[in-house]
Amino acid sequence: MARRLRAATLTLLSLLTLAACTSGGVQQQPGADTSPRIVVASGQDVTGKNGIRQQLIDAWNAKEGEGGYRARLVELPGSADQQRSQLLGALQSGSAEYDVVNLDVTWIPEFADAGLIRPLSDTAVKDPEDLIPSVDSTSYWDGKRYAVPFNSDAGLLYYRKDHLVKAGASRTDLDENVTWDKLRELLVPLDRAEIKGHEAIWTTQLAAYEGRTVNAIEAFSSAGEDFRLTDDDGDYVATEEQLTAGVTELRKRTEPPYVLQGAAESREAESLSAFAEGRTTFLRHWPYVYPTLYETFGADLGVARLPGKSVLGGQNLAVTSSTSEQRAAKAAELIAFLTDPDSERCLLRAGFAATRTSAYQEPGTAPECGHAPAYAEGPSATPSGESTARMAPDRMADGTSYSRDILLPALREAVHRPRTPLYGAVTHTITTELDALYGPPKGPGGSRPGDAEVAKSLDEALRKILPG
Repeated sequence: MARRLRAATLTLLSLLTLAACTSGGVQQQPGADTSPRIVVASGQDVTGKNGIRQQLIDAWNAKEGEGGYRARLVELPGSADQQRSQLLGALQSGSAEYDVVNLDVTWIPEFADAGLIRPLSDTAVKDPEDLIPSVDSTSYWDGKRYAVPFNSDAGLLYYRKDHLVKAGASRTDLDENVTWDKLRELLVPLDRAEIKGHEAIWTTQLAAYEGRTVNAIEAFSSAGEDFRLTDDDGDYVATEEQLTAGVTELRKRTEPPYVLQGAAESREAESLSAFAEGRTTFLRHWPYVYPTLYETFGADLGVARLPGKSVLGGQNLAVTSSTSEQRAAKAAELIAFLTDPDSERCLLRAGFAATRTSAYQEPGTAPECGHAPAYAEGPSATPSGESTARMAPDRMADGTSYSRDILLPALREAVHRPRTPLYGAVTHTITTELDALYGPPKGPGGSRPGDAEVAKSLDEALRKILPG
């Protein structure tokens, strides 16, 4: 067991490094051959070196053959916020010749409104009816399609079954009926269990970056039905009363002793590390960590839908406005290939959340993943019929399918963050205003403001930057 944990720890450290940041970032030169090129700019692939995205690019290049349009993946360094700034600067100044950009779903309105990406025709989408509606809706702005979903995301709840056994829990397989109140009831039993290294019930991402906004929107949306900060046009529609209820819900979830003490400084990497070290029993995180966590904990790992609402994440592929018409047409073909049913099945098997319903079908009826043999199923994978990549099993001990019963419903019911060209200003405002909860106390005697006061300040700040 110790040897297995040591090996798995190395794998986790590798994943943490990829999730936290990347280095380098210098654009690679096209090389000596003179084949026409399509340059794809994207953030770091969390599936590792020569990850699934590169494998799909390689499959496209093999299909194109000599003399065809060769795609080249350029991975941008830094956090998501830094990547957004790099892409905005490069496209506005014309300093980088990107043909395709892989954009966070929250960036589509901003890039479209600024004229940096172009509307797409139906040639960029294969079988559009197969796309998960909630996911595909992130591709549009002002009634036009500007992108195609590449991989999606929704927050999930990971947990340690062995901790629940030691705490005397009546069941260790949680389902969609789990609530935050039920999790809080585990505080005393977990404390009494005296689990080595255990410090709190759960942890998440509350540092002053996008993760704080995600957790806030999840809490705000759970506190009231049909909560939205903005409407479809990007106008501000929330009320101070709604924000007060949302702040109250967020505070309840994230106050000591339930949440890990260091969560206010945690991003994806730090929260994942804390959970892997056994400091918490529960973790809110994204789907891509499931394979590595399963490799670490095996049958002791559980995963369920997040209690309440989960925020929709992911990345969409778009064609830049600066590329020529000829290259734009070929770039649209590339996007159609990278997001077709076969590619989406490959992305799911690699650990991403796929954007198509067909990817979640039972083996034998789902697409085969022929584009990336390392993640294929059946005879196309190896002579023994097994995949050459290490993957967590889809079928759990209680018969639940991770992909069909947990991940797919989470994506279908996930809520959007504010859809507005001003999203950068919105998320900065939210993270800054919520310093009242997570930053150093500034009130008399080290006190913090009440929920209504925090909500009032947030409401006033958002009204200053948003129309409506």
